[in-house]
This record gives sequence, C-alpha cells and structure tokens, in this order.
Amino acid sequence: MTVHFIGAGPGAADLITVRGAKLLADCPVCLYAGSIVSPELLSYCGRDARLVDTAPLSLDEIEAEYVLAHRAGHDVARLHSGDLSVWSAVAEQIRRLEQHGIPYSLTPGVPSFAAAAAALKRELTIPEVAQSLVLTRVSGRASKMPARETLATFGQSGATLAIHLAIHAIDRIVEELTPLYGAECPVAVVFRASWPDERILRATLGNIAERLAADPIERTAIVFVGPSLGAEGFRESSLYDATYQRRFRGREGS
Repeated sequence: MTVHFIGAGPGAADLITVRGAKLLADCPVCLYAGSIVSPELLSYCGRDARLVDTAPLSLDEIEAEYVLAHRAGHDVARLHSGDLSVWSAVAEQIRRLEQHGIPYSLTPGVPSFAAAAAALKRELTIPEVAQSLVLTRVSGRASKMPARETLATFGQSGATLAIHLAIHAIDRIVEELTPLYGAECPVAVVFRASWPDERILRATLGNIAERLAADPIERTAIVFVGPSLGAEGFRESSLYDATYQRRFRGREGS
C-alpha cells in the first residue's frame, strides 16, 4: 500500500500529468481538496473508487483516512492543486505517514505560476532584463512568513516576482515595491489560470490598486511584478544565434 501525492495542476483537467492520471485510475481511494481542485479531475478515478473530499477535514481526520486505507491494503491517490513543491501542505502529511511507517510517493504537477504565465502569453525570464523568478507570498492566517522573507528584500534584486495568495494585500505590495521598481513597472494579476472563469488584469504599480478597486478579484490569483512583463525591445538570446557554438551544432566546415 502506498499513498501517492499527486500535483493536480492549476485547474484544467487536461493539465494533469500522464503519470498522475494513471495513478488516479489505479488507486481504489482518492483524497482530494474539493475547495480548490477541479471536480473534472475525478473523472480519471475508477468507477468504484472511494472519493473523500478533504476540504472540511482536519489534518487528524486526513491522517485517519491514510491509516484506514493502510490497514485495508488500499493505495491512496492524494490529489493536491498545482505542484507539490510549494504551499501544498504535503510536508506535514508526509511526517505523519513516516510516523506510521506508511509508504508514499510524490508526482509533480504543472505549477500555477506556469499556467498563469501561459495565460499571459509571456516568458518570465527575458535576456538582460530579468533572469530570475521569485515565488513568494505574504503572511496569512494559515502560516506566517519568516522575518527575512519580505517583498522588499526580494524586490531589491529587480527579479520578476510571482506573489501568491496575496491579492488581499495589494496595497502593501504597491507600498513596498514601488520604491524599488517604480510606479510604471508592469503588474499582471491572473485569477484561476486555466479554469473556465480565468481572468487577467494588466496594470502598473501606480494604478493596480485603483484597477482592482473598480474590478475586484478575490482569492486564487497570482500577482506578477517586474519589468519582464512589458519587455519588448530586448536583446535576443545567443542560444540560437547562427554564430553561437554549442555542443549540438557543428562548427562551420566540419
């Protein structure tokens, strides 16, 4: 028996990995976060699978489901939104599984920031403009941010910021980042990337708060900040330059 943690992807049912879909089909038990996982993903489960919505459950109750399945010898598909490596609350579940000696595996998923970038039709790393992407958030009720992990600290680098779970703190984002990026710095807010009700709002640090006040977006949205969002006249990468010598391109005359 194994508990298979599966990254469900950003929302659209066809953005789950092939491996994840196969595990859903094979496992007789599926635990899923019904408040944030698309119900269409459950169509990959077997017809006789036991489906458990964990949205109303405590961690103790989720742990009890794992123990019950372990005793019955039933593999469990544990479906989480996005990718498991960030803000998935998988670590605390793994710790409890290890205490019980229950085997587990992790299958990555398409992260929400990648789906949001695709919705924006933008590459987030632009040659000589921005080559780093910072995934961060602000303190919330579920967990606080470490003292040194602040927007101002990350903003000093000039990197593109992908700020998760922070749409309610847009005034704070503007206050802390405007001195570092400038009021004209592009901002993009992507709500529920890849879902049918996906929304995109493009603005600047100078007017994003006003735009959101006129057209509110709540909960599951990512706020992107950085010059890469509006870069146009940038230098092309040397990667595909005809004169660039690399391993898979033969030298002239060879």
